[in-house]
Amino acid sequence: MGTSRPPLVLAVSGASAQPLAQRALQLLLDAGDSVELVTSRGAITVWQAELGIQLPGEPEAQEAFWRDRTGSTDGQLRCHRWNDQAASIASGSYRTRGMVILPASMGCVGRIAAGVATDLLERAADVHLKEARPLVICPRETPWNLVHLRNLTALAEAGARIAPPVPAWYHQPQTIEDMVDFLVVRLFDVLGEELAPLNRWMGRP
Repeated sequence: MGTSRPPLVLAVSGASAQPLAQRALQLLLDAGDSVELVTSRGAITVWQAELGIQLPGEPEAQEAFWRDRTGSTDGQLRCHRWNDQAASIASGSYRTRGMVILPASMGCVGRIAAGVATDLLERAADVHLKEARPLVICPRETPWNLVHLRNLTALAEAGARIAPPVPAWYHQPQTIEDMVDFLVVRLFDVLGEELAPLNRWMGRP
């Protein structure tokens, strides 16, 4: 996977399941991809609350943080400040090949569905909808109430793909890492990206 293609936007909102975002970024960079990363203010809070780790807010420090966390020196990574609505990905004239919000909080989902952009993540999502580019939303919440369902339906009708990180057992996972890899690879299947080998269901022997 080369870096001559337009970059992929990876957005991380303030929902549980942050390790999914980290693994997705690692696989993208290891594949030599170009990634525009935006982490919401809520995600910074979740990292502190769930993992006891201070995720930097400034782009340069955040890039160093993600490089250290993923252990990847490959690919191209550009991080954006959570509220920088003058960033490249805030404009439809900046070419990307798609956007993945992983994980997506229901607050984030609701604001995007309403056309409200309070930060860069939500603005970039709005840009992908208006430009009819791929937008994959990975909601991390259960159970879903009627408001959640209506917001997700509105986004699906607007052109987004809804891909909740739902585990499977047919690939016989042995570790949490096996399950994380399955979830991440299946999510990026929606964009036609094959990030890593996967024990896919091939029918009964």
